[in-house]
Amino acid sequence: QKQQLLSRGRNKFNADSTKGIQFLIECKVLNDDAESVAEFLLKGEGLHKSAIGEYLGEKNEFNLKVLRAFTFMHQFSDILLVQALRQYLWSFMLPGESQKIDRIMECFSEKYCSDNPHVFTNSEVCFVLSFALIMLNTSLHNANVKDKLSSEKFSKMVRGIASMHELPADLIETLYKSIKREPLKLPSQSDCQDLMYTFFNPIKEGWLYKKRGTWKRRWFLLNNGCLYYFIQTTDLQPRSIIPLENLKVDVCNDSKRQNCFKI
Repeated sequence: QKQQLLSRGRNKFNADSTKGIQFLIECKVLNDDAESVAEFLLKGEGLHKSAIGEYLGEKNEFNLKVLRAFTFMHQFSDILLVQALRQYLWSFMLPGESQKIDRIMECFSEKYCSDNPHVFTNSEVCFVLSFALIMLNTSLHNANVKDKLSSEKFSKMVRGIASMHELPADLIETLYKSIKREPLKLPSQSDCQDLMYTFFNPIKEGWLYKKRGTWKRRWFLLNNGCLYYFIQTTDLQPRSIIPLENLKVDVCNDSKRQNCFKI
């Protein structure tokens, strides 16, 4: 029973992270505390990393507690900032909104400085440098960027920021070489591939009319033991996911509709 609820909760989470967590707490699969939710997200089994990132980026009080617990479950002691970034940014996908990214990266910087108190003068320096490394990664490894940042330009850019002028030159050079040698591996590509496999290789697909107050036409896909439905065929994210476990299906009579059923 618990495994079935967990499976349903994961599917709900991937469609709407907040509703998914609420469902798992209400079913007592997860405890109603930030640490339990954070541990669930960090394990990440069956969860889309994009959904994890969206949940961590929300600004309500409980989500902020989960973000802090999630971040402080990572161990960054005695490792370079770039190594910590690699570890952290692989555990979820950064959301698109700048305010969400700021909240997440501020928490990361606080944790890194807590684990390595003698590396930076304060967490703000760590925060700014982390963004600089993400920008450097884009500059060096995005084919669309023509003007690649050199080591000299990167160092000048970083040390030109008021709070960063005292950073050791050898540290900046080490971070630059690490990013140049090995790009930051972000989970967006693999996450999208998982979604594309689900949505573009369905067992069955087509238009159905769904009733919620009134009848509305929706595009449905059947795959992985779930019904996914969208408002339009071009939508990238499903409006909802309906797990097909332990369901009762009834035939319904409707004088205006054919082949009606209720689940």
